[in-house]
Amino acid sequence: MRIFLLAVGTRMPGWVTEGFAEYQKRMPPEMRLELEEIPMPKRGKGDSNSQIRSEAEVIRKRLDTIVKKSPGAKTIALEVKGRALDTPALSRKLGELKDLGQDLVILVGGPDGLCPQLSASTHEQWSLSKLTLPHPLVRVLLAEQIYRGWTLLTGHPYHR
Repeated sequence: MRIFLLAVGTRMPGWVTEGFAEYQKRMPPEMRLELEEIPMPKRGKGDSNSQIRSEAEVIRKRLDTIVKKSPGAKTIALEVKGRALDTPALSRKLGELKDLGQDLVILVGGPDGLCPQLSASTHEQWSLSKLTLPHPLVRVLLAEQIYRGWTLLTGHPYHR
């Protein structure tokens, strides 16, 4: 199983890159975590909707490529108003997808979030928190929770 994290933004601070890499390397080969950074369009004054749409076009192209190589991959949009999961629920979801041989693609928007149409086209929308989190921090938090979910599946004590 592969878990793809498609995240808007490049050139993250060192602590973000290092934090994500730490949990990424802890993942076993049968549940690989892969990050794909989506370049953020140049930010201009005013219309954030056009920037969100530009980001969505790039994400959609990359998503189409992944889904062609991995038919049946489940797509998840991270949204403030998405369904909140606790760690056991995330772990169960990872286990179900792994047992079905399905990959998982998680979409993380930029500072203005994801395009609503792109988000609506995914299989599910999840929320990490009711708090507004900076998108670089989301990468580290998500990687840690995926690792924690895997440890729960395997009976490893880390999840406690």
